Amino acid sequence: METLEFIIYPDGRVVETVTGISGSSCAEVTAAIEEQLGCVISQQPTSEYFAEALDVEGQQSIPQIVHSQW
Repeated sequence: METLEFIIYPDGRVVETVTGISGSSCAEVTAAIEEQLGCVISQQPTSEYFAEALDVEGQQSIPQIVHSQW
């Protein structure tokens, strides 16, 4: 499940946390929101940012490995 969490501090700072989106596509999802919020001072990618999205539908079946009898 994709989740965007925003914490807004009294001094105006906003901390945005994105979960459930693999790879750099989270930047595409949040770009319009960040543009409306103002200047982005820093970004800290999570482990999900560096994960590759799996394309399960487009993958071929993995051939079965046959082991020798000796």
